[in-house]
Amino acid sequence: MNAGVEAAPAASRGVNLYIKRGTPQFMRVTLALFTAGLATFALLYCVQPILPVLSQEFAISPAASSISLSISTGMLALGLLVTGPLSDAIGRKSVMVTALMLAAIFTLISATMSSWHGILIMRALTGLALSGVAAVGMTYLSEEIHPSVVAFSMGLYISGNSIGGMSGRLLSGVITDFSSWRVALTVIGCFALGSALMFWKILPPSRHFRPISLRPRSLFINFRLHWRDSGLPLLFAEGFLLMGAFVTLFNYIGYRLLAPPYSLSQAIVGLLSVVYLTGTWSSPRAGAMTAKYGRGSVLLFSTSMMLSGAAITLFSNLWLICLGMMIFAAGFFAAHSVASGWIGPRARRAKGQASSLYLFSYYLGSSLAGTLGGVFWHHFGWNGIAAFIILLLAVALAVGMRLRSKAI
Repeated sequence: MNAGVEAAPAASRGVNLYIKRGTPQFMRVTLALFTAGLATFALLYCVQPILPVLSQEFAISPAASSISLSISTGMLALGLLVTGPLSDAIGRKSVMVTALMLAAIFTLISATMSSWHGILIMRALTGLALSGVAAVGMTYLSEEIHPSVVAFSMGLYISGNSIGGMSGRLLSGVITDFSSWRVALTVIGCFALGSALMFWKILPPSRHFRPISLRPRSLFINFRLHWRDSGLPLLFAEGFLLMGAFVTLFNYIGYRLLAPPYSLSQAIVGLLSVVYLTGTWSSPRAGAMTAKYGRGSVLLFSTSMMLSGAAITLFSNLWLICLGMMIFAAGFFAAHSVASGWIGPRARRAKGQASSLYLFSYYLGSSLAGTLGGVFWHHFGWNGIAAFIILLLAVALAVGMRLRSKAI
């Protein structure tokens, strides 16, 4: 599982073959990374639908409760600055397997914690561990999959993320309603541990991985190269804005629907996570559409879907709120699929570090905007949340137009 082992197939066979769609290897890669994405996002977002329960049990405010998610995404963002370059040096598969196993173990431990601070520590460690999966999976795909189907395979990977986010939310919401949040976290932790073992067994070794130095000078040179590029910083900003808007909506929609006049149960609020299934369809679809319409146009259309969905949630009718959530989720996963798939082709070197910087910005948006949304909720209710989200997306549209105009 070290760098030498991963690089061996390319050296021994003297070939440089990419994995093509329709081959058994493509199916193995797709299944492995779909599973990893599913487990990663189930672990990361399983606390989101139970934030009101945590508020009640530990006598804390909604903004304080949201820290259980924000601290995970914040530590994940910081970890990406290390794990991406680390995978550039020692290999992709070994980093991902170790990271997923550790995250599952930390989640199991968090289910046993009796203090709020203990839970936050375990959630921080979970986010830090998951940083070893988030960026490296994207980099693996950009290196190993044939360039003609990278966008499609990235869409499939993102769809696994969407199902993982849905599954984590749905399971934790429903199990909490019928048992407790501790049982919910235990079930999700066990599932993730099994997923890590499966991932380790079926993911093919890297063929195109070439280790690079971890020396600080090399890291700094590559860091400057990425930030001086005309397109990459715009993609980093796009990730921050899109994810910030997405997490803010789903962090606080539960508080709205649990309260009068809706007064929905915790299980029903958890079941609303099925709107994530729209992302399972939209992300690979968006990846395929980029070949026909271009990345910039598809990104703008997807972001506009998010903005429309957020606006629809301002209505008081429950069915319209659900419709708005569906459109919002479909737009988000499509936009993220396009933006994240743009990083690999754009980065000229140190692709793992470039992916890490994108996801650092992405999860920083989740952490900062997700917590800041609590202030808008406290002072202005759902109208304030919607206005905050629409502002973020308006800026995202402006950034998207610059990206399209550059034709990068």
